Amino acid sequence: MRILQICSAREIGGGERHVIDLANALARRGHEVFAAITPSSALKDELTELPCANIVELPMRNALNLSTAAKLARFARKNQINIVHAHIARDYPLAALATARGKARLVLTRHVLFPLNRIHRLTLRRVRSIIAVSNAVAESLRARQMFREDQIVVIHNGIDIDRFTRKRSRSNSRENLRVGMIGHLAPIKGQEDFIHAAAIICGKRSDVDFIIAGEDKSRAGTNRRALEGLISKLGLSQRVNLLGWIKDVSELLSTLDILVSPSRSEPFGLSIVEAMAAGVPVVATQSEGAREIIDQSLTGQLVPIADVPAMAETISALLENRSRRELLAANAVQSARKRFSLEAMVEATEHVYRSAIEQ
Repeated sequence: MRILQICSAREIGGGERHVIDLANALARRGHEVFAAITPSSALKDELTELPCANIVELPMRNALNLSTAAKLARFARKNQINIVHAHIARDYPLAALATARGKARLVLTRHVLFPLNRIHRLTLRRVRSIIAVSNAVAESLRARQMFREDQIVVIHNGIDIDRFTRKRSRSNSRENLRVGMIGHLAPIKGQEDFIHAAAIICGKRSDVDFIIAGEDKSRAGTNRRALEGLISKLGLSQRVNLLGWIKDVSELLSTLDILVSPSRSEPFGLSIVEAMAAGVPVVATQSEGAREIIDQSLTGQLVPIADVPAMAETISALLENRSRRELLAANAVQSARKRFSLEAMVEATEHVYRSAIEQ
């Protein structure tokens, strides 16, 4: 198949990592894969399996940019594209316009829980399938009644399990235990709750360090400054480290004893799956995605959303019990390999593509 992936994101987060892994894996499986990205996008250097000629850079910040839509349409016709696959809501109308008169079939992936708007209702009549990355996302799509039931397909994000399991051995030379979280800096990700839980734990023991990895996408870095102020106010400057954006998540996970996902809302939870694959026990709030990924007390621990004392207590109990951590980690690795492999995700996506072409 000849497949065009469209993604206007400039930075790499969970959804963008999905696009990168999918595109590269499809190319390795023999498909002719193309990508439409924005100028100066961080995705370009990561699309290592795509020839440079297969990547087109276009301005895609405006959902109804007719000039960009026309260029996409010409690019699709010139390269005889069978499938146009868009991943971000603002790209959906562009992708729909680009496939309006051609033979390419339109497939979308929905990574978030936020509702689509009127523009999407008007421009998505040509959609053959919309992939939801979790059952929670699928339910949010059904609630809006913009798509038929037979158009919605759930395909969980997959990861390269071996890339994480290869780095599973952690150093025994460290004096302190390390508890970390990964996610862009924003209130919905729960960094403040994580810091408050750290304060409770640090009040009881001095052998634990806390790591926050993630990029601040807010204007002028306001989210990071707010977190720095909270860390300073609680006297945790020597115990809580803000790392910023991390390119190699597997390397960071190999240094952690516990991964915490304190999100207020989470459509899937890629960092949870990555930690499971890396053999790092997980403590997560009962967000939509976490409930779908974790089997309570078997492959991880779930706590109520925004319940800082419960989070601190659960983390503390795991820090005290190494054998419990090892059991959760072993179960999690098996679950990740069985349920969230990259191969399974790519095969399911290929099936969606074939069905769209055959319709």
